[in-house]
Amino acid sequence: MVLNGHKQVVALAGGVGGAKLVYGLSKVLSPGDLTIIGNVGDDFVHYGLHISPDLDTVLYTLAEVANPITGWGLADDTRHMLDMLRRYGEDTWFGLGDHDLATHLLRTHWLGQGHTLTEITARLVLALGVAHPLLPVTDDLLATMVDTVEYGTLPFQEYFVRYRWQPAVERVWFQGADRARMTVEVASALANADMIIFCPSNPVLSIAPILAVPGIREALETRRASSIVVSPFVGGKAVKGPAAKLMNELGLEVSPRGVAQYYAGLVDGLVVDVSDRDLPLPDRVEILTTRTLMQSGADKVRLAKQILDWVGSRTA
Repeated sequence: MVLNGHKQVVALAGGVGGAKLVYGLSKVLSPGDLTIIGNVGDDFVHYGLHISPDLDTVLYTLAEVANPITGWGLADDTRHMLDMLRRYGEDTWFGLGDHDLATHLLRTHWLGQGHTLTEITARLVLALGVAHPLLPVTDDLLATMVDTVEYGTLPFQEYFVRYRWQPAVERVWFQGADRARMTVEVASALANADMIIFCPSNPVLSIAPILAVPGIREALETRRASSIVVSPFVGGKAVKGPAAKLMNELGLEVSPRGVAQYYAGLVDGLVVDVSDRDLPLPDRVEILTTRTLMQSGADKVRLAKQILDWVGSRTA
């Protein structure tokens, strides 16, 4: 399906919120019309396995096998391996399902054989019957690091999972960003995009790592495509996770206007939930006010259609 002449849609996504919207987009757009660029800043090695939480959350959601309660991990998965690790005295602070392990084992095995993360993700996408490409923003090592008041510098998963994102944050930075390279596939997707959508992902933890890769921000600043962001806030609060807490700690305005300011120069449109229509709104971007809370599959499809129709009507 092609809406209002738009043939190439690129979505920047990470986390559960981003995965929900790309699911809706995947149900509206035909294969070849949608490309998802995923965050790898939360990738890490655990028990020797290369784990890509944000990529897997998007992958599992598109494949309709994600845990419907958490939004991440696999539905109906078990954790016998973790139970055994605990018997050995291990601190099993990071949850890994038994079926989920297969993904990490194969990814690690294929990386050891010399395949790139892009190639591996494409193989996983194909195997799970996902029709739309999911591209890691880079095949190079990129790690989100969090400077906290209580514990000093923490790798992202330590901050997010072990400490449940409760430490006060002073700075977020991206180790390896100066050496990371945008992949050829990502560069091509951005160059050929008619529409770019910043999903309602955490701006600092899910989208900023993508923007930190050299060349990404420049490609977005010089884009020919219309570019919009969906606010991750509903009723002035983050739907899930630490977005509001983190932005406040970093001195960023926690509002739809604050989101637009964070992406200044990169977006020309903002999608805001109806509950936030009375909050401070930006002056220099066009605004769509609608219901952005995605609790069902129908919600995800409805929002995707509204966004595509709105952007199409603005650029027709």
